[in-house]
Amino acid sequence: MEIDILIEASEWQAVGLEALAATACAAALTEISLNPDQFEISLLGCDDDRIATLNTEFRGKPQPTNVLSWPTESRETAPGEMPTLPMPDPNGPPHELGDIAIAYGVCAAEAAAQTKPFAHHVTHLLVHGTLHLLGFDHISDPDAALMEGLETRILARLGLPDPY
Repeated sequence: MEIDILIEASEWQAVGLEALAATACAAALTEISLNPDQFEISLLGCDDDRIATLNTEFRGKPQPTNVLSWPTESRETAPGEMPTLPMPDPNGPPHELGDIAIAYGVCAAEAAAQTKPFAHHVTHLLVHGTLHLLGFDHISDPDAALMEGLETRILARLGLPDPY
């Protein structure tokens, strides 16, 4: 898996964001039978101010959030159904799935409030963001059930507890 990472908030250096992302993103792809070696993701490790700006610009919500994702391709599906997954050329360059931004402060506050290890929470959010890049969503109840079920299975395979 190729992860193009840009760390804007220095706090991310101390927690090993690159290693967490490599594990989480690859696990998400593997769970749905995609070869991680055939994919690329861009990741921004930022602070709360930066993600608030992005959240305002792209979602019209003027506040920080934990994670945002921008898929390269739209993958519309019927509620509760698997999206059409990308099929990259196995001999070609890695297929770009899109961009993920994750905010240190929001993630740290959420992990503390939920009394869970920071690395576990970040791993969950990176899995969540990767699934969004693949067309999964949680807008409707059937979509949420599908996505949350996948997240729970992926995290269990990584030895992490159910986040829900």
